[in-house]
Amino acid sequence: MKYQKIAHSSLEVSKICLGTMTFGEQNSEQDAHRQLDFALERGVNFIDTAEMYPVPPSPATQGRTESYIGSWLKKSGNRERVVLATKVAGPRTLPYIRENMALDRRNIHDAVETSLERLQTDYIDLYQLHWPQRQTNTFGKLNFSEPEEASLVPLLDTLEALQELVRAGKIRYIGVSNETPWGVMNYLRLAEKHALPRIVTIQNPYNLLNRSFEVGLAEISHYEEVGLLAYSPMAFGALSGKYLDGNKPAGARCTLHARFSRYFTPQGIAATKAYVELARQYGLDPAQMALAFVNQRPFVTSNIIGATTLEQLEANIASVDLTLSAEIMEKIEEIGVRYSNPCP
Repeated sequence: MKYQKIAHSSLEVSKICLGTMTFGEQNSEQDAHRQLDFALERGVNFIDTAEMYPVPPSPATQGRTESYIGSWLKKSGNRERVVLATKVAGPRTLPYIRENMALDRRNIHDAVETSLERLQTDYIDLYQLHWPQRQTNTFGKLNFSEPEEASLVPLLDTLEALQELVRAGKIRYIGVSNETPWGVMNYLRLAEKHALPRIVTIQNPYNLLNRSFEVGLAEISHYEEVGLLAYSPMAFGALSGKYLDGNKPAGARCTLHARFSRYFTPQGIAATKAYVELARQYGLDPAQMALAFVNQRPFVTSNIIGATTLEQLEANIASVDLTLSAEIMEKIEEIGVRYSNPCP
């Protein structure tokens, strides 16, 4: 396993991070514990979760993911061996999580206390804002519209609430997720101006079908040292090629949940086919090629993989040992020009 220090922190994390949003939906508690054991044995020391997981979210399952991780931490005694990251949900109408959700002091404090209880730990290593408070272009949205000012919680208020929790020892570092260049730069500016906690990571989607992070955010990541925690590196599994030609494998996420349709546009399918054919041309597993591409990007601190079986997990973790040649990378760029960000 390869490891990298998160800039402006004392955290050293594995290049592969175990994403857990299937725990409690597609994976039972026993499955989850097996995945956690297996990943740790293979050198993965970084676990990412969120208070709203599993996905798709529902009142019946919300919080199970953190609870499954918590029961594993208690049973295994491995808390000090892992870097644990979770997230507070941003504003949404999800009363089964909290009424009047926002990134304000009340919500953030309540969310941290509940997550700590479920995770059965006294502290969270990396606490992330799952998506912005303001109305903006998250999750691939286009057509930016002016936000309603009355609904905004000032970024300064959010940082001050997080500072209280850092001082209390309940969280160590903070990060953002599904953020924009404007949001990242303003969090950094406010932290410096008011001596508040500095965001150290940004967790956004990044894969062969969605390289929008490279427009604006990659430059910020480099110059401001805010590393990317890349989520959805396999585009919901599409880049494995298993959904091509109309296939719907039994038990697969995009077979079970129609809402995961983002990467199945005509252009997305055509691009996926091209990447899969390229991998096979060089005798590579398409999934591992897709993951290796993300692993090799200089702005990626850690690559958040997910799996529903141990076989998938083993193959995904093994991608850290695959280095794509300059020739393959050049051919990937050729496909990227032909199908430029087909699924932003």
